[in-house]
Amino acid sequence: MKKVIYKMLVLSLVIGGFTSCDDELDQLPFDEFATDNAFVTSEDFENAIRGTYSALIDNPEFVALYSSSDAGSMLSAPDVLSDNVTLSQSGRTTKSILHNWRYTPAGGSVGGMYRGAYRLIFRANQLLFYAENYEGENKANIVAEAKALRALAHFNIVSYYGKIPTQSGDANGSLGVAYVTENNPEIEPARETVGVVYDKIVTDLTEAVADINDVNPAGRMGKEAVNLLLSRVYLYMGQWQNAINAANQVTTPVAPRADVVGVWEDTSDSGLVFSIPNESGTLGNNIGVTWSQGGINSLVPEYVASFELTNLYAADDIRKDAYIFLGVADGDPVNGIKKLLGRPNNTDGIVDYKIFRAAEAQLNKAEAYYNLGNESAARTALDAVRTRRYTTPPSGETGTALRDAIRLERRLEFAFEYQRFFDLKRWGLSITRTSDGDNADGSGTPSEELNLPAGSYKFQLPFDQISIDKNPNLVQNPGY
Repeated sequence: MKKVIYKMLVLSLVIGGFTSCDDELDQLPFDEFATDNAFVTSEDFENAIRGTYSALIDNPEFVALYSSSDAGSMLSAPDVLSDNVTLSQSGRTTKSILHNWRYTPAGGSVGGMYRGAYRLIFRANQLLFYAENYEGENKANIVAEAKALRALAHFNIVSYYGKIPTQSGDANGSLGVAYVTENNPEIEPARETVGVVYDKIVTDLTEAVADINDVNPAGRMGKEAVNLLLSRVYLYMGQWQNAINAANQVTTPVAPRADVVGVWEDTSDSGLVFSIPNESGTLGNNIGVTWSQGGINSLVPEYVASFELTNLYAADDIRKDAYIFLGVADGDPVNGIKKLLGRPNNTDGIVDYKIFRAAEAQLNKAEAYYNLGNESAARTALDAVRTRRYTTPPSGETGTALRDAIRLERRLEFAFEYQRFFDLKRWGLSITRTSDGDNADGSGTPSEELNLPAGSYKFQLPFDQISIDKNPNLVQNPGY
């Protein structure tokens, strides 16, 4: 991939954007095209890994993986593409091309996120290159973090642009993305098959999990976070026992019912496995604008929770209180999205980035056990989440009813949290939205497009024309 894909205002990049305490990410300058002199001391390598993490989060100079503004951001696109949200007529119709599946190489795709992912990958590769001749006591952990971040970036983009292994019988042989391990910004790599990309993701993560610290400073992954990501990767691959084994290494308890609301208001860190601080005095990124702006009674929502999803939450399910609120937009009641809205008594969209939570380990195990035919173990894992969400949880399902219960709980647990589109895609299901509108009672205007058939080529997004122009070896996805 040519230098222009990576080099976007590379001088004076902010490394962390967090407080300068020893246990959080620092704010330090970092030249993306480093020299030998930039990688000498243990502090240099600590700075470099912080610089790699910074490519995950909002930055005014470039698009990040978890950006509040980019169409393809992991913060919103997996829900915008799915059936969890309805386009609000009171907002700015942002990402409507994505929502209506009208993306083309010319626009409406996730090209900014794609280039942002490779920026992160380049930074990780820079660090790994210079670490080869470094012998500091923090080497093993820093190298492990860089490999984990490299794997995360590749996993996110291959999930958008390639098929998911369980999606169809030909998925592993179809084209994925280029798995880049060189620190040369001039390369023009060709796409590798999905199977090869996933194997390389697993290699990076298994090597990372062996050497990463059990716990790292705030805003950085530790051993449990890497294991949880590895469990998800194995789940996508259909390697059920491996998914269970990795999930079993996550010992952080699922957040109890009493803490669920507080997790999303930053008054509790219960059940969090990997999150990134977003304090007003340091970062202060308004990540909640991806869903809404304004106050509860003067809301300007980009999207609202779909009427169907809102009604799927049982009356005694605490997640409805934690994830959805009744707001008013242009005088009409709407089902506002509460995740990312703000801390107590605030609607400024400033909350911490929550990347991985312990509930996923249990739901990954539930699905994997079910696919192995062990329904008892699947129910046990499923109930590890349900008993902490309902006052009277459902229970006792068998057969396809159990499979459907697992899929439902995954939808309810991770609504507005980066997973729904990929779950539907890997299950080989269509995206089916109801014709209900954007008001709280289902009236109003529905989303324009309501169905994306299973197997549609649009489950693999198009590479944007900028990326194709810069890399002649980048083959476009079929259908575009």
